[in-house]
Amino acid sequence: MPGGPVATSAAFGATAPKSYLAGILMTAFAAFGGILFGYDTGTISGIIAMPDWLCSFGHPIRDPNGQLIFMDGVLQCAITTAQSSLVVSILSAGTFFGALAGAPVADYMGRRMGIIFSSAVFCLGIALQTASTKLPLFCAGRVFAGLGVGLVSCLIPMYQSECAPKWIRGAVVSGYQFAITIGILLANVFNNATHARRDHSSYRIPIAIQFIWAAILAAGMLFLPESPRYLIKKRDSDGAARAMGRLLSSPPDSLVVQSELDIIKENLREEEEIGQSSYLDCFRSGNNNLRFRVLTGIALQAWQQLTGINFIFYYGTTFFQNSGLKDPFIDSVATSVVNVGMTIPGIYFIERIGRRDLLLIGAAGMVVCEYIVAIVGVTVSSENVAGQKVLIAFVCIYIAFFAATWGPIAWVVTGEIFPLNVRAKAISLATASNWLWNWAIAFATPYLVIVGKGDAGLQVKVFFIWGSTCLGCLLFTYFCIPETKGLSLEQIDELYKRSTPQTSKKVRLELLAEERERERKISEKGDFDSHSDTKAEA
Repeated sequence: MPGGPVATSAAFGATAPKSYLAGILMTAFAAFGGILFGYDTGTISGIIAMPDWLCSFGHPIRDPNGQLIFMDGVLQCAITTAQSSLVVSILSAGTFFGALAGAPVADYMGRRMGIIFSSAVFCLGIALQTASTKLPLFCAGRVFAGLGVGLVSCLIPMYQSECAPKWIRGAVVSGYQFAITIGILLANVFNNATHARRDHSSYRIPIAIQFIWAAILAAGMLFLPESPRYLIKKRDSDGAARAMGRLLSSPPDSLVVQSELDIIKENLREEEEIGQSSYLDCFRSGNNNLRFRVLTGIALQAWQQLTGINFIFYYGTTFFQNSGLKDPFIDSVATSVVNVGMTIPGIYFIERIGRRDLLLIGAAGMVVCEYIVAIVGVTVSSENVAGQKVLIAFVCIYIAFFAATWGPIAWVVTGEIFPLNVRAKAISLATASNWLWNWAIAFATPYLVIVGKGDAGLQVKVFFIWGSTCLGCLLFTYFCIPETKGLSLEQIDELYKRSTPQTSKKVRLELLAEERERERKISEKGDFDSHSDTKAEA
């Protein structure tokens, strides 16, 4: 899309036109789908700790004499480690298959209609969870909700990357992660507001509220344009011109619109000559380094999950309870506030510092914080108030590093590094990787953390594992992630042909210089055409 790494462009005068605002806002709205993702992720942490839910789907706790245990007049219930693992992780099983389905949905229904379809699938899952009185039906609802979330997590970064102006694309796609954090925060707020209720409304209200988020997303997408790159791929040049015109607030036949479409068409033609369009082609090497790019996207999403962040958002309430904290629901809200607040600096710096450097900074910060949490956890008693405050403080700092770096940037990078001809398939594979590891961590964590027969009982020592995996994130970024700040999707293709991750900054500057020269010629041509028209009228 037009523009440079800042909001200036020689082709349009001294500053980017205010008309860009309409296209940016339209593309940014799609990020609302992140609330579906975040809310569903965040709400289960509190629900599986609610007394009424535990008694509805679990079993009463008895003392050694076989007597039922009550606390403040409330029957105490629990679920087994296997049930906890199943309820939390089954959503990720659904999202894994939803992400894989994102490619055919995106290619056949389109990016925009695919997001609307995803909202409908998500609503089916919410309806089943709200109506359930038995654990199998509740889990089935989690699967369908997961299918919807998986589709959304694939389609929205794809749609945003293909529609947003390149000079603000990173910030726009980061808005998706920002919406995820808001969803997690809203989930914790509603959980905190209803967890003390003595009836089924304690968990049904937080679950049913998700109908509202899905309805807002679907209704809003009805008014947004389809991705012009998708329409070019479908050989709908007129539709692509209209969509690009809406995003740029310019006539479909204007010079700037036609120039952008010509670049997309030429790039697609080159890809089709190579013959890359199937899943198998995603893993074939060539002069555009496609195999390396696809494996980078798959690995990046895996490493994002291996930071351990979803341990906090899936099991945070239970973890804080076991750490001796008096109000774990409030502590979960606090960590969610940090998650939301620190995503904002990430959105700001992603187009200033860049993708690669922020990922390196974030990984290094998380390594330090997680090792400190682990060390404090194993050396300080749960009765030590000062020690517990230090533990919570460094958990919050760790979340802050994640929220400002690996949270948004993983989605930005996987949304922009793949060529158009295989973009839907490659993004679906990367997103499926995210959810596969999400499922694995959600499934394994209870067995790693809980103290019980057959369980590892690591408790806070699990942060030694997360600290080590964050070290892996640091090494992976250095060797595999190039700097793509300010480049169009077509220029990123060229970047992979002409550089390695270590030399990408230098080649990026060369590409931007070439782009400025192209825009200068477009500007001169526009001036020439204007003078010609004036002479003809005279």
